[in-house]
Amino acid sequence: MRVLPGRLVAMLLSLAIASIAPAAPVAAQSAPAAEPSTSTPESPGPAADVAPPESPPAPALTGLAGALAHFLEDDFSETDAGISEVAASGYPRALTIIEALQDGRLSYSIEQKKVFYRDKAGKLIDALTGAAAEGAEPGDLGDVRVNNRIRRALDAAVGGLSLQAADPAKRLESAQAVFKSREQSALPALDAALEKEADPRIKQALTEARAAVVLFSEDASEVDKLTAVGVIRSRGDQESLNLLAGLPPGSPVAVQRAARDGVTAMQNQLAVWATVQNAWYGLSLGSVLLLAAIGLAITFGVMGVINMAHGEMVMIGAYVTFMVQEYIRASSPGLFDYSLVIAVPLAFVVAGLIGILIEQCIIRFLYGRPLETLLATWGLSLILQQAVRTVFGPTNREVGAPSWMSGAFTIGQINITYGRLWIIVFTMMVFVGLLGLLRFTRLGLEMRAVTQNRAMAASMGIRTARVDALTFGLGSGIAGIAGVALSQIDNVSPNLGQGYIIDSFLVVVFGGVGNLWGTLVGALTLGIANKFLEPFAGAVLAKIAILVLIILFIQKRPRGLFALKGRAVEA
Repeated sequence: MRVLPGRLVAMLLSLAIASIAPAAPVAAQSAPAAEPSTSTPESPGPAADVAPPESPPAPALTGLAGALAHFLEDDFSETDAGISEVAASGYPRALTIIEALQDGRLSYSIEQKKVFYRDKAGKLIDALTGAAAEGAEPGDLGDVRVNNRIRRALDAAVGGLSLQAADPAKRLESAQAVFKSREQSALPALDAALEKEADPRIKQALTEARAAVVLFSEDASEVDKLTAVGVIRSRGDQESLNLLAGLPPGSPVAVQRAARDGVTAMQNQLAVWATVQNAWYGLSLGSVLLLAAIGLAITFGVMGVINMAHGEMVMIGAYVTFMVQEYIRASSPGLFDYSLVIAVPLAFVVAGLIGILIEQCIIRFLYGRPLETLLATWGLSLILQQAVRTVFGPTNREVGAPSWMSGAFTIGQINITYGRLWIIVFTMMVFVGLLGLLRFTRLGLEMRAVTQNRAMAASMGIRTARVDALTFGLGSGIAGIAGVALSQIDNVSPNLGQGYIIDSFLVVVFGGVGNLWGTLVGALTLGIANKFLEPFAGAVLAKIAILVLIILFIQKRPRGLFALKGRAVEA
């Protein structure tokens, strides 16, 4: 048997141990090798042969600094990217920067590589730090330019940043802004706002805004787009109709079919709402005509006087309102919301006293002579117009609306302004109050007696001359408070009454002379008929058509809709 050399045995044992045992960490000092290996390990060369390390690239700007860097490029695409990144940065000043760009207050300097904005006072602020700019303004300071695409992106960014504001009104306004802009970058903000929103009305607006974004998104699935069509269709207004009608041509066939069905359904629905809206406009116009004509119905019915100066009593009431508001603005601004409440009794007293003066000085000498009365009151109207023009000037005067008459609200698709609504309420109050005066007071009893049979009333001891004066004063006073209401919807000028005198006579003749219920029905009928004719014939032709129809009606019923009954009347 051949004996292996000792050196060979040692090498085999070391190989076996190395293959079985796990690799041990490198010791600080290795044991001396039994025999130097034939292959020498690589050793690092001299220090002079090692290549110097390359300098690392400059770190890229991130966060708000990186977003602001886009505005330095003076390029619309870069500006659009900057808006998206600023909005997504989450920094507290993001909304301030976006609003500054929206208002044209965002600037940049290439020399300093900084973006600035001006605050409301015009002070230059560093957009990155929020601190005031140090030293003089940069000489190369230029405004960040915007176009229509950038403006849409700005609207969406402001809406997205305001979707979680503390103010519910601001959240609702932001959701509506996103619905109109349909900006894709607002989708994450919409999803985050939907998760936190608890107000049902705002949540519905957020859902509709998200549907508008999804419908025009290229990445949304067909199922999501069909759901979005259903949400937008349920909204049912004109903006939703335009949104579905403007669907991109590359949309899936099922989505286009659903959009067409939605457009057809909404067109039918909006046609019904348009009819209801016209009826509301007609009711509003009818209340204005009733307010202007109700005083004329009393004087014309009781006295038989064709008072062409009735419109000037309306004008006087409007100018009383103007003077009341001017006094309140100068002395007690805190009472401005009560200016109309103060003006109503003052306008009634001033116009009523002027009416009594006119009756005592002019009208009482012209009873039984209708042509001379018409000419005298027409001349008086010109005198009153010129007197007001001399005192107040020929230009329109400003009469403000109190806070409780400002604004509007919607019911379905009907837009209702608070001003018109309060005028309708006020008109009904005047009408009911006048009915009560005629029915439950001695003056009302005497007025009705004189209206039905003047000679019999005089023989029963009623002083008809006193009744005539008070009746003319009452009619003029009601015209005065009509001027208070009309000052809120028309220009306060010397010609204010001329726009209502003819319509007032039409209302009185059509409804029945001296009959308040006839005046009510006539005013509302003419107002609604006028508003339904205007979309087809125009405002001028609609008035002409109404006049022709009233003439034809009077040919058949000369006493109007509700004719008075009485021995003198029927004689």
